[in-house]
Amino acid sequence: MPHLPISKQDMKKRGIGQPDFVYVCGDAYVDHPSFGHAIISRILEAYGYSVGIIAQPDWRDENSIAILGEPRLGFFVSGGNMDSMVNHYTVNKKKRSMDAYSPGGKTGLRPDRATIVYGNLIRKKFKHIPIIIGGIEASLRRMGHYDYWSDSMKRSILLDSGADLLSYGMGEKSTVEIADALSSGIAVSDITFIRGTVYKARSYEHTVDGILLPPYSQVQNDKKKYAQSYAIQYENTDPYTAKPLIEEYDHNVYVIQNPPSYPLTVQEMDDVYDLPYMNAPHPSYKEKGGVPAINEIKFSITSNRGCFGGCSFCALTFHQGRIVQVRSHESIIKEAVKMTKDPEFKGYIHDVGGPTADFRRPSCDKQLKYGVCKDKQCLFPKPCKNLKVDHSDYIELLRKLRKLEGVKKVFIRSGVRFDYLLADKDDTFFNEMLKYHVSGQLRVAPEHISDRVLNYMGKPGGGVYERFLKKYEEYNKRTGKKQYAIPYLMSSHPGSTMKEAIELAEYVRDLGYMPEQVQDYYPTPSTLSTVMYYTGYDPRDMKKVFVERNPHRKAMQRALIQYKDPKNYELVKEALLENGRYDLIGYGKECLIPPRPWKPKKKEKHRK
Repeated sequence: MPHLPISKQDMKKRGIGQPDFVYVCGDAYVDHPSFGHAIISRILEAYGYSVGIIAQPDWRDENSIAILGEPRLGFFVSGGNMDSMVNHYTVNKKKRSMDAYSPGGKTGLRPDRATIVYGNLIRKKFKHIPIIIGGIEASLRRMGHYDYWSDSMKRSILLDSGADLLSYGMGEKSTVEIADALSSGIAVSDITFIRGTVYKARSYEHTVDGILLPPYSQVQNDKKKYAQSYAIQYENTDPYTAKPLIEEYDHNVYVIQNPPSYPLTVQEMDDVYDLPYMNAPHPSYKEKGGVPAINEIKFSITSNRGCFGGCSFCALTFHQGRIVQVRSHESIIKEAVKMTKDPEFKGYIHDVGGPTADFRRPSCDKQLKYGVCKDKQCLFPKPCKNLKVDHSDYIELLRKLRKLEGVKKVFIRSGVRFDYLLADKDDTFFNEMLKYHVSGQLRVAPEHISDRVLNYMGKPGGGVYERFLKKYEEYNKRTGKKQYAIPYLMSSHPGSTMKEAIELAEYVRDLGYMPEQVQDYYPTPSTLSTVMYYTGYDPRDMKKVFVERNPHRKAMQRALIQYKDPKNYELVKEALLENGRYDLIGYGKECLIPPRPWKPKKKEKHRK
């Protein structure tokens, strides 16, 4: 089946006079299940609705939103696979030089705050048509939230976008229910009953068992109130235990969040990934260099979604939830076999995983009946006694994939939790991962080594990572391979003072090499860490947290991790002197930097 229509000419070929829905997206149109717009539009099509795609419309021209005409039932709008502000700007708020989700990697093809801009553009052109916003940008900005780029609180994106309804989370179930409700003649203003949606109302009297959050006027002006509000939201992200949440705005307007959609069953997950995707960008992008984002994921397979890891800086709890959902082996094998028929396939499956590759079941048996625990995590600060650690299903899946004709190697690149690996008493997966699924380097994410900082991150203590490294080295020796664990480290996370940054630098020194993957903490919408960053409070216990916001001092923390880089010398020296760590300046083995910058000798000019 070809790509969905992007023009009236395409619609004519399909016999579509007026589409039921038009999907407007900030990404280029790539018909692959790693792209949200592909999943949602194909699901609508599978349920009998005709869908047209408008990818990256020119927001400066209101007619760009009308190239497919007025849809019969409504517009779906998404900013893309990333929040448009994260897509556009680095943590230093500088413009990025490339957009992997645009043709040829070109920047500037979508506006800042794309969901808001597209929504208002549609509303200007089509006064009364229903507008439903979704995707990661809408999902994480669904209630009042802190916005790093403006350094201010923002209202629910539902209000600022001019939309009628917001679908949060992965959206498959809510999308179909919304479509069916509109098709049956229910006014969009009356669609207040669907899980996984947020709507606006003049009253909340109809809401059953709802929880009133602090009004927006309070969280806008009181950081502690915002931290308290977020704590309530965080406790209501599980579909089995969550209550409706109500946030009051001025002029008797209420934004009401229904509980999340229930997790997909294995069959429902299979159905989503069995839709007739083209697994390629739209052909119209070929002359422009294609869409770079497809390159890594084209030969990767999604096997699960959701994560019970609970990292404070990750948005997964708010978006996909903590309950792991999986596809069947049959569905995954079917996709892999299809992959091997692709002329571009070279025999390498780049990844088989999801948010955490080796999570192939809920963390405990009670979750699908009672939900996840509100007051504790599955792996933090140590594995829960009810945690079911079992890699057998994943082992079996990987073995099946390795045996497929045409498959040379199956990699695991979406990451594994080293604490979960250590909790497994059966080392079969550990052995097979190192033997078959790593190519020289395994990327892992300890993030930091200070227990104080790791506590704020929701990560296990540094000793856990040290135990993992010892085991990793031991098992590599057994397989006769020389493979490295490459740590991903983060600077300036809430709770990290210069003291902890220097501790991390000393750890890097002892590693014997400078990590390439270093991330200055980036406060993205609706994570625990972002709330800490903005408010200075930890929403989990409402205790104060140290936060480094000064750009120069943040640069010092980052420079310490990469202290060997000559351009970081002055920043590293300043940090060490300021903290009285003169012992780390010198020529000894324990020193990070010499007393003065190393300068290469100038080459003497030869006399003629």
